[in-house]
Amino acid sequence: MATVLLLARSRRALTASGITLALVLVLVLGPAATKTQAASMFGTLRAPGDPAFIAGHRGDRAEAPENTLPAVQRAFEGNMVFVEVDVRLSADGVPVLIHDETVDRTTNGTGRVDSLTLAELRRLDAGSWYSSEYTGVTIPTLDEFLALLATSRTKAMIELKGVWPAEGIAAVAALVSEHGVGNRTVAASFEPETLQQLLAGAPDIPRLVLARELPKDAVAEVHAHHAIALVTNPKALAVAPETVHLLHDAGLGILLYTLNEQESWAEALAMGVDGIITDTPSSLDGWLADTAPGT
Repeated sequence: MATVLLLARSRRALTASGITLALVLVLVLGPAATKTQAASMFGTLRAPGDPAFIAGHRGDRAEAPENTLPAVQRAFEGNMVFVEVDVRLSADGVPVLIHDETVDRTTNGTGRVDSLTLAELRRLDAGSWYSSEYTGVTIPTLDEFLALLATSRTKAMIELKGVWPAEGIAAVAALVSEHGVGNRTVAASFEPETLQQLLAGAPDIPRLVLARELPKDAVAEVHAHHAIALVTNPKALAVAPETVHLLHDAGLGILLYTLNEQESWAEALAMGVDGIITDTPSSLDGWLADTAPGT
């Protein structure tokens, strides 16, 4: 993890005392702080029938290879509030954009991401599997993504894949701080350990709790990580649709993944969810324009 430590120290990250103060404020203010963060990131929480905001899944993967800079740029050019990307650590501790544990599906290489150095990852072709138009596109670093984000007006939803060490969280926090996008960035994870590392090491970055199944007490689960929203799927939410109202009553948001059909979009809006993560953000944008003019 030497590279991560060097990266974290070389960036204009928060000082140790600043991080401590931020964490104390988050812990002391508790629900009040998360309500403020939720309002800042999502705006007014939705009522049933209100249009949800759009989050492009892995960029705009309907138009370009997922988790690449072309997919991100396409998403920035669209009418969406968030761009969602997946981030893992390379063998030498550099945060890079890729979804899978291995590079096999989305590049011309093989092997685990965490077993390959950044230099090895950068030699792989991450675009030709999608289309010859994107031959030679490489796996981007989080640094490159955030530099591009800084030139846009879009917000970023960074999913940290797997369990992250403190050094990795420090590197992410440093990069977000350097690029000045802290007010437009949220971090998400399925892993409780990673969410707690985020709370301890990057308290200023709002957190989202990802859940494949609904927690028994969704509000308590989100509060446990001092997060601002729950992100789940329609099948899970169908078990207890009242969860939407419970979260909203607590000042917390709820997002659904990954919705690509008009029927699922309509059902999500009817329930009053705040955001829809989709592989087809342009199509969802057009559908919202047709069904809810003025959004």
